[in-house]
Amino acid sequence: MDAGFEAVDAAIALINQRLKAARLGVQIERRSTKLNLRATLPPRPDSSRLRPYQQRLSLGLPATKAGLKQAEQEAKVIAAQLIQNSFDWKNYRTFVGGKRLSQMDLAEQLQAFEQDFFSQPDRLKNPASTKTTWTAAYAPYLKKLAAIAQSNGQLTIAEAIYKTVDSTGINSRSRQVCCTALNALAEFLNLELPKDLKTLWGGYGASEMQFRQLPTDEEILAIWETIPNPAWQFVYGVMATYGLRNHEVFFCDYSALKGDETRVQVLPTTKTGSHEVWAFYPEWIEEFDLQNVRLPAIETDLTKTTLQVIGQRVTAQFRRYQVPFSPYDLRHAWAVRTIHFGLPDTVAARMMGHSVAVHTRTYHQWISRRDQQQAVETALQRSGVVAPRKG
Repeated sequence: MDAGFEAVDAAIALINQRLKAARLGVQIERRSTKLNLRATLPPRPDSSRLRPYQQRLSLGLPATKAGLKQAEQEAKVIAAQLIQNSFDWKNYRTFVGGKRLSQMDLAEQLQAFEQDFFSQPDRLKNPASTKTTWTAAYAPYLKKLAAIAQSNGQLTIAEAIYKTVDSTGINSRSRQVCCTALNALAEFLNLELPKDLKTLWGGYGASEMQFRQLPTDEEILAIWETIPNPAWQFVYGVMATYGLRNHEVFFCDYSALKGDETRVQVLPTTKTGSHEVWAFYPEWIEEFDLQNVRLPAIETDLTKTTLQVIGQRVTAQFRRYQVPFSPYDLRHAWAVRTIHFGLPDTVAARMMGHSVAVHTRTYHQWISRRDQQQAVETALQRSGVVAPRKG
């Protein structure tokens, strides 16, 4: 034994006697130059075990007199959490440098959040989509948060989060995405925000869609004929017929169209994973000659590009050919078309690759009108009352 640690080990033995006498169920131990705790703890998040069992918890504290004092305090805190059934492994995870979140500054916490984001099992299945989501929906707002926190040193992290949200436009898509990203950060940090960020989303979706002038079916048909390039005609026609996202057009299995089927299969490499979509209208398959698959020759190798860049190429081509509406307007028009056809919202949402909640919020105006119309027609049919006539 290193003579330098004899006094430390003797002090550990005395502390452990006190902890045992108090029946706290937590002990301190030294492993080389660091201090750990040992206790019966709940299974770690990545464990297959279901019941608490004896485990070590790394404190990252040095085996010194000062480190022991802090370790004893930690032991008492953890014992209290175990008694109250409030122990959470999230508070004791360590990242680069062996630091816990509570020991990091904001820059380090943001780096740890990014590391955690990319290591989630569900995101490892589709790295290209994960990279696109991070680049487009998380990184810009975390960068803005870091800048606001740096220029306003007196703010707490919660105050900096709210100030970042306030810097986005009211009732805008960017505010909704910002709230989603920063809410995920707060959950990662185990930070309780006084006000739920979802209450700050505003009316994006409902209000935006309410005032958006979507193209009519006749306009969609007319514009297709003005696109001079057959490959981009195909992209336009597929988006109109199936309501696909910009990038999804390039990651689909179109083989079913060679037969009598009217569906396409969106591949798992896309933003929301694999799902099937049916044509609305089926007649447009022939109208747009979609059985003859002709995709533009653009880079789709996701080791060299991203889904976001591919989507931007589609938007750029719409501008180049002076299409008087955006690619996403074709998607929204498809969604509204399914509502008019009476397709159940759960089915339409699945085809669009988003949740029923998002579907209902985004298309609530048309859904509400459809449901009211159906209710009126049902009431009239059931009443059996004949309206009086003049004379």
